[in-house]
Amino acid sequence: MGSLFEELEAREAAAQERVEELEIELSDLTEQLGLAREGMERLRIARETVAEVMAEMSADAPVTAEDPAAEPVADEEASSPYAGAQRQVMGVLTVPKWQPGMRVDVLPRVYQDILEVVADAPGPVRAKQIVPRIGLATTSGRIEGTRSKLKRMVERGWLDEDEPGLFTPARRRTDTSSNSE
Repeated sequence: MGSLFEELEAREAAAQERVEELEIELSDLTEQLGLAREGMERLRIARETVAEVMAEMSADAPVTAEDPAAEPVADEEASSPYAGAQRQVMGVLTVPKWQPGMRVDVLPRVYQDILEVVADAPGPVRAKQIVPRIGLATTSGRIEGTRSKLKRMVERGWLDEDEPGLFTPARRRTDTSSNSE
């Protein structure tokens, strides 16, 4: 009977060794998966940023007097090598520089929502506080996209950023809003 117990111990030792090998393999794969996810997230954020930059560049192009909010999407689709493929096409979102007398309704809806959240806040707000209040999931991509919009709104006079990452309604806009034409 001694040899049966020896055989079982040998098999147990072999199984233990295999478990340890698989745990090491799993650890390596988990690390690789984490790195792949990071790379994928960076690429997604880069794609969104490039799309926003291109949209801004398109917004600076001359627009016809007939429809100043025209979105040059149809021609872009026709000439695209992906024409006919199922994909989401981003239109051009224009954020004009704020001028006295300019109303919030000249902004795209998402920017209006952001302005409303910032105006309703008791103090300065961060992008990650705004994202859930405008109905978006609180993922890093959505937060970065919203932060980009906030920076654009600061750049164009709709908001102020006295401290990095803290946004408030533009004092210039609220100070001059009573002098509207």
